[in-house]
Amino acid sequence: MNPMHAIYWIWGIWYASWLASLFWTARAAAKPKARAHGPYQLVTMAGVVLLFWLPAWRATLPLLWALPAAALWALALGVVLAFGFCWWARIEMGRLWSGLISRTENHRIIDTGPFALVRHPIYSGIIAACFATAVAEGTVPALAGAAAFALAFWMKARIEENFLIGELGAEAYGAYRQRVPMLIPFGPK
Repeated sequence: MNPMHAIYWIWGIWYASWLASLFWTARAAAKPKARAHGPYQLVTMAGVVLLFWLPAWRATLPLLWALPAAALWALALGVVLAFGFCWWARIEMGRLWSGLISRTENHRIIDTGPFALVRHPIYSGIIAACFATAVAEGTVPALAGAAAFALAFWMKARIEENFLIGELGAEAYGAYRQRVPMLIPFGPK
């Protein structure tokens, strides 16, 4: 197996495991209006097309760089670590996690584990995996796809935060926002 195949397998295994985790959630008690999801979902789909569908045509795309196998394997390890960060957050949330923006029954602010580093560690992990994949691919569409994913999850995080401020209270969630950065560990709050 070459490193690029390994990276795609890692994505597939993570995605399948993530879908399976949908059965391990609490019932949603409140959700934002459905139209709030549309913009970030469109940007996410653009990211999927650019990052994953175009690599099938990789032979016809000009490469920005060609990395040695050792560097590609290191990036594959980076993808594994990024998804490990996602799973750490998923486990820390337990049944409070939801596939869409929502407030579940008995929802509360979690500020331990990866949530002490960033407010949205799952989004951060996915963004990191996207950029590791894009660097490994070494094409303009792949980098644009990773940037689209970053934009989409930033948009989703903002919608989620505004929703949670309304649901959990500005004082409680505001204090968490002042302590912990949104997406980049040790970054701006």
